[in-house]
Amino acid sequence: MHLVLLLTCIGLISATALPSQAVDNEVQSEKVVGGSNARPNTWKWQISLQNDHWNTGDFAHVCGGTLVSSNYVMTAAHCILDLNVKKYRVVLGEYDLSKREGREQVYAVTRIKIHPGWTEDLANGNDIALMKLDSPVYDNGFVAIAELPYPGQILPNRFTCYITGWGLLATGGYMPDVLQEAPIDVVDYTVCSTPEWWGSAVKKTMVCAGGDGLTSGCQGDSGGPLNCFTDGYWMVHGVVSFGSAVNCNLYSKPTVFTRVSAFSDWLYSEMV
Repeated sequence: MHLVLLLTCIGLISATALPSQAVDNEVQSEKVVGGSNARPNTWKWQISLQNDHWNTGDFAHVCGGTLVSSNYVMTAAHCILDLNVKKYRVVLGEYDLSKREGREQVYAVTRIKIHPGWTEDLANGNDIALMKLDSPVYDNGFVAIAELPYPGQILPNRFTCYITGWGLLATGGYMPDVLQEAPIDVVDYTVCSTPEWWGSAVKKTMVCAGGDGLTSGCQGDSGGPLNCFTDGYWMVHGVVSFGSAVNCNLYSKPTVFTRVSAFSDWLYSEMV
């Protein structure tokens, strides 16, 4: 089995356009390796988690995340590099990291809650955390609270979802300024847990997606959402957790997500 790479930030390798009702005809796919820029104002619950590593006041993107209530965001536990809340800020309504476009909302973090089952071993699972914002978000037309799946909900094999983030465009590549999107197919646990795939590194509290050698997450997307159109709504079914240390888009080593529906009770009990 290939070594697991801790994805402090995970990206997109291949993408096509969203369903027709969300297509931007002016998307310039040549800017992404086999992929596409996300249409502006599409994934309104996507956040950029930023860190001031050197205590200089300069924040940089480290992970993705999801707005799950008016004042809480969900991300991966492994994205929490330091429990000092002053090291972080959350940016909502973000699209192009290189520009201030007027749609962004920037918040400080006042509380970090990591799942008690997190052991810093990705293969043990429980890679999920919540961060409380210093004030509730407001609806400026560019942000929205994500819909979450019902407790225990399982996606069927080959169900197509979308991964979004600012991660690397390829292993060893560069991180884009513009939010990326890619369709990615779910791989059932019975397949993903076989020795040819992820084996025992995958738990039933996870979701695998990808593994075709073309589409995956990569460094920079960790903590970000797995967006799936289910029950008539776009819902966030996963939190980007890990992938292959050899190559982000390695065949039979799909991106692995924390399955949100396995943590419903914990999420709702902590968002108080």
